[in-house]
Amino acid sequence: MAILRICKYPEPVLRRKTAEVKKVSEADKRLIEDMIETMKASGGVGLAANQVGVSRRIFVFNPSEEDWRADALINPAIIKRRGTEKTEEGCLSLPGISAEVRRYKHILVEGLDTNGRHVRFEARGLLARIIQHEVDHLDGKFFIDRINPLRRMMSLRRFAKEGAG
Repeated sequence: MAILRICKYPEPVLRRKTAEVKKVSEADKRLIEDMIETMKASGGVGLAANQVGVSRRIFVFNPSEEDWRADALINPAIIKRRGTEKTEEGCLSLPGISAEVRRYKHILVEGLDTNGRHVRFEARGLLARIIQHEVDHLDGKFFIDRINPLRRMMSLRRFAKEGAG
């Protein structure tokens, strides 16, 4: 396993919609292992493949603060949404920047597991937020795209000023 370089805003790969995975390959499984290792080393709770420079519809996540039980979802699709809440979010590709973002509280999501099997499950709370955040990444979007334009501009100026951009 390897720690991968996390792409930072405004690298172009982060703004492109990722490609669907037709069949889960051994290379995809190695990528997932490396992404989990990278997420863990970075202290993140989610990481999309394009954040490590790979334009594939894959993300990894770990919603548990007590136990390290990371997993992956391939070709995710959110098929039902319910209720909303506004909570603070950050991003490994925009270090040092955070903002309150409105997201759905409950979602029904489907996709493929690491063995290429179809999965469908309900997610609530932090897990629902992580999935929505990572699906945004796979669609070429950032959490800052969901906030007030003035707040977004100020956040990006601060990001650039601090030398992270």
